[in-house]
This record gives sequence, C-alpha cells and structure tokens, in this order.
Amino acid sequence: MISLLAPGQGSQTPGMLSPWLELPGTADRLALWSKAAGLDLVRLGTEATAEEITDTAVTQPLVVAAAILGFEEADKQGLVADDVIAAGHSVGELAAAVVAGVLSADDAVALAAIRGREMAKACALEPTGMSALLGGDEEVVLARLEELGLEPANRNAAGQIVAAGLLTALEELAANPPEK
Repeated sequence: MISLLAPGQGSQTPGMLSPWLELPGTADRLALWSKAAGLDLVRLGTEATAEEITDTAVTQPLVVAAAILGFEEADKQGLVADDVIAAGHSVGELAAAVVAGVLSADDAVALAAIRGREMAKACALEPTGMSALLGGDEEVVLARLEELGLEPANRNAAGQIVAAGLLTALEELAANPPEK
C-alpha cells in the first residue's frame, strides 16, 4: 500500500511547478487554480524568487497546488489505490483532503489561498515569528515557553517543539533557552 503525504509551508522552492508544466493538462489546471486563488501560480511556481514565495499568502496555495498535481500524476500512473492513506502537514492537510475525496482540488487551492491571506494579515498585526526547539525535557521546554508568553505551535517530531509568538519573546528564548 502506498501512503500519500502532503508537505506544509516551508517545502516550497523556486521553480517547483516547472516539471509539472511539461505534463498534459497541467497548464489548464493551474490557470483555473490561479483564478480561484487570485494569484498567478504558474509564474510563482516557475519564475518567482525564494523570497517572493516565502510570503504565506503565496506559499500556501502554491504548496497545495503542487501536492495535488503530484497526487493526480501518481493516480494517472496507477499508483494510488482506492483505499489510499493520505495525510498532510499543516496546510498540506488540504491536499490530503483532496486525495481522500473530502474536498475538490479547486476548493482546496481556493481555501489555501484564503487561509494564507488571512494568516499573513494576522502575522502583520504584530512582529511575530516561529522557532524550533530541539531536545530538552518537554515539561521544561513548555514551562519556558509559558514564562515568555510563547505558544507551542507545533510538535514536528519527538524532541522538537515549535514556539510561536512575539519576536521579542523569541529573541529572549534564543538568548536564554530552556535547560537541556
């Protein structure tokens, strides 16, 4: 059995859609999704700089579109079983929902665009960020985050907690991390 895993924000790279555009029908799919997202996904996925595609409002629909294209190609090649297991990391959950038949591809890309825009707006309200902490006792790490007013936004793996919050608090965390 093949499991399909969709990545989240941070997996984007310049030119990531270029290979997909060589496949029949991809340009038409991306044109439709670009309209739904209010973005030129073809340009963003082929010509945009790394800095430009780091913008959350751009990254999220771009990453979801790329994941869906990958899933669709795997399906065309007969690699996707009817009882496929699909999962996604963060915004990748939208692409996984397409594979599971819960969302249409068009709706997933449109939703990713809305999600990305709204997250970008929220992040612009205050200087915020995220930082991964590796290792350490989980209770000690969580207590330190609470002291600084930071949130444990994600647990990427065993021993890795992502802290989110004000940049000033993240700077203090970097200067005085929890004991390991």
